This record gives sequence, structure tokens and C-alpha cells, in this order.
Amino acid sequence: MVKRVFDILLVVATAPLWGMLLLGCAGAVLLCCGRPVFFTQQRPGFQGKPFLLRKLRTLREGPGSDVDRMTAVGRFLRSTSLDELPELINVLRGEMSLVGPRPLLMQYLPRYTPEQMRRHAVKPGLTGWAQIHGRNALSWEEKFAYDVWYVEHGSFWLDLRILALTVWRVVTRQGINADAETTMTEFMGTANKDSV
Repeated sequence: MVKRVFDILLVVATAPLWGMLLLGCAGAVLLCCGRPVFFTQQRPGFQGKPFLLRKLRTLREGPGSDVDRMTAVGRFLRSTSLDELPELINVLRGEMSLVGPRPLLMQYLPRYTPEQMRRHAVKPGLTGWAQIHGRNALSWEEKFAYDVWYVEHGSFWLDLRILALTVWRVVTRQGINADAETTMTEFMGTANKDSV
């Protein structure tokens, strides 16, 4: 309950700031790429229950890899994490929290080990313990280990620390991409799944 109240209060209190940023970024996407301005996709939330995630669109429509379809505006939005701003609406709706494991793809659910699946024991977050430890520079297994650690050790004070460090990571743009790729490679499951 404390976590939920904190999420609402912080999002509402900062609404004038992020609201203006969102409008400006949405306008840039509209001028650069046209409609739709928002990217929406079903993601697993608390206990794996699906919800509709919202982001600012960073890729052009059409065939090709993410690298080929990435726009200059999209590259800037991703490098500054401004493409994540619409997820604050998901936080207000109670589908996400400010801090928690990042919501990934629905098709990953059957690929998790039982230990990795524990990341869904809490609401997904806008940022999380894995994000401040390397974000996309981490391997999937490292990322999931950080997620499970957060599930076991999460607290109000830890959330404050994660939020503060997230601001620093965004300002310095650390850990945005995995090597030269635009996004993380697809998670295909952990080798020796039964022994993990």
C-alpha cells in the first residue's frame, strides 16, 4: 500500500513536468514519423497477467531490422529513455510501479526457469534493480538474477535508491544498448533450464 501511494503521489506531483515532456516528444514523433505516435504491446504484469504497455514510437513502419528502421528522433528518445514516458500512465492505472522488474514479452513466460519466473511476484516497473546495474549491457541471466534479488529484498528505501540512481544512469546514458545492437537480443531460454 505504501508503494502504491508513493507511486501515485510522485507521478501526480511531477505531472506538469513529464506531461510537457511527453507532449513535446509526441509532437517530434508525429513530425518525424507520422502516426501512430504511440507503440502499444501486450506485456505480462503482476503474476504474468497481461496488460497493454504504452511507449513513444521510435521505429519507422515497414520491413527491416530495428537498426534499419530507427529514426534520429527515435534514437534520441531511447538514449534518454524519454520513449518510456507513456508508461507513467500504466503506473497511474495500477498496472505498473515506478520500481520493479521491467515488463518483457508475453512469449518469454514459458521460457523462464521457476526461479526466473519469480520476477512476476511483484508489479513490473518503469525502472528496476537490473536497470541500474547495466540495463541492456547485462546478459539475460544476470538481469533475471537482479530482478529476483529485488523481489526478495525490495523496500521503500531501496526504491528511493533505485530511482535516484536511475536519474544518474539516464543523464549519463549508461547501459542503453547491448554492444552495437539497438535492443537486447530475444530471450530464448536458459541453457540447462532444469538445473538452474
